Order: sequence, then structure tokens, then C-alpha cells
Amino acid sequence: MFAALTVARGLLSLVLIVVLGFFLFRVLPGDPVRAMTRDRPGDPASLARLRAEFGLDRPLWEQFVDHIRDLLRGDLGTSYQFKQPVTELVLGRLGPTVLLTGSALVLAVAIGLWAGSRAAWRHGSAFDRLATSTALVLWSMPTFWLGLIVLLVFAVGLDLFPTAGMTSPGGTGGDLAGVLDVAHHLVLPCLTLVAVVYAQYLMVMRSSLLEEMSADYLTTARAKGLRDDVVRRRHAIPNALLPTITIIFLNVGMVVAGAVTVETVFSWPGLGLLTYQALAVPDLPLLQGTLITLSAAVVIMNAVADLLYRLVDPRVRTA
Repeated sequence: MFAALTVARGLLSLVLIVVLGFFLFRVLPGDPVRAMTRDRPGDPASLARLRAEFGLDRPLWEQFVDHIRDLLRGDLGTSYQFKQPVTELVLGRLGPTVLLTGSALVLAVAIGLWAGSRAAWRHGSAFDRLATSTALVLWSMPTFWLGLIVLLVFAVGLDLFPTAGMTSPGGTGGDLAGVLDVAHHLVLPCLTLVAVVYAQYLMVMRSSLLEEMSADYLTTARAKGLRDDVVRRRHAIPNALLPTITIIFLNVGMVVAGAVTVETVFSWPGLGLLTYQALAVPDLPLLQGTLITLSAAVVIMNAVADLLYRLVDPRVRTA
């Protein structure tokens, strides 16, 4: 029953996103037709033909009905500027985004959980103060601003990493040299995302472990003669991980959505850069397609977090 309600809430959220996104993008400033013909301005008749081709000359409610009908058939429309199906464009850019956000998420979780548990267990120590203050500073930074600083220092100033893209010009394919080339390009955008995201895991893990440290079962474990390290690893941390697991899955979708600014700064060819390119026109079908894709990631991960939390914490199932 709970799973059915979770799925129903997720579907309702997606429906609302589709409806609101359609009308929201229609009030964006700018004319797609004039934006695409800026370098070769045509006569009014040519502009009218383009509007008719894109369906922009029709009443808004007719455009909306067509949009919903196409979505039900799995058709996201055709991009104005790329002249390709939006589904193909989104699928083509999905891999780089998954690579970037997946790598960043794994590193952020590992660093955040380790630093958070260590800071809580040594509450009040120099490590605790340094870790929490650093995390809060990085967490408060705008992602695009931090990305620009990282780019200027490590790519432009020190010339240690590429400034843009996912591969070098004339790069080799899928052999070892090609993999290393992609990894070299991945370092700066990945570390930028990690620096912003890991702080939340650190703070949640630290707070959860501090609450567990005063529990009676830990006192009992110490009274049995267990080493402090064993008490922390086998008893305190597993229980403190419960709220953190929820945050991890909730953040998967948010990290994907937050990659828009990072991909734009580093010209990483993923969904984020594609969204930025669509906004510049505005390319309405492409904007709607990327919005649905990114929103679906957030909604699905929220549902997984709800279901998983009930599995790992029996107290929720019996409540």
C-alpha cells in the first residue's frame, strides 16, 4: 500500500511538472524564431513560415494538447536549433552527465561519511572544528562561482587540467589513452561538484552520530569491554547511517539537476550544457525534454529514498 502511494505521488509530481513547465517556458523572454534567424534576418513571410513549422502560430491550448499527446506516445518533439528529435539529444547527453554526477556522488558520500563520523566521534577537537567549518564554507558557495575559481586556478593559471570539454581534439576512442583523457577532463568538474555536495553528508552524519553517542546501548557495549573503535564501527555508525541513506538518495536527483551550472562552466557535454544551450534560444521542445528528464531523476530518487528507509529502519514500518 505504501509503495503504491509513493508511486502515485511521484506520478502526480511529474504531471504537475509537465504542465507547469510547458506554460512556464512560454513566458520566457525571447522569440525562438528571431533568435535562430538573427544572423540572416528574413522577411515577415519567412518568419511566419518558421512559426507555422514549429507550431508557434497556433493557440496555446492547442500546443499544450499536442504536447501531451506526443508525451503519451513517448515523443518529446524536435529541437528547433539542432533539428533532431529531443529524445535522441537527451539520450546522447545522458552518459556524460551520469559519469560526472555518479563520480561526484560516490566521492562526496565517501568523504562526507568518513569526515562526519570522525568529526562526531572526536567532538570538539581540532579536526571537528576544521572539518565542519570547511564544509560550511564550501556548502555556502555558489556552484558556478566555485567552478570558475577552480577553472582559473588549476586550468588557466597552473595549466594542470583542460579548460573545457570531455575529450581532447583528435582524442583516441575507447582504449586506455582515451579513458585517461576523459578522466583528465573529468577531474575539475567532478571536484567542483564534490566540494559543494559532500558538506551535507558530513553535517548529517555528524549530527546523527552525536545523537547515537549518548544512547544506552553504546554504554552497554563499552561496559562489555569492547574497544572504542569497535563500538564506533559496529554499533554507533550503522544506526547513525539511517537518516544519511535517505539524504544520499534524495541528493542523487538534486546533484543531476545541479550539474547544469558545472557542465556549463566546464563545457561538459551533458544534459546541463544542453539545457543551457536550449535556454539561449529558447528551444522550447528541448527545454521541456530536459526538464522532464531531470525532474524524473529527482522524483524517482525521492521515491526510492522513501521505500529504502522503510526497509532499513523497522521502526518506520511499525509506526
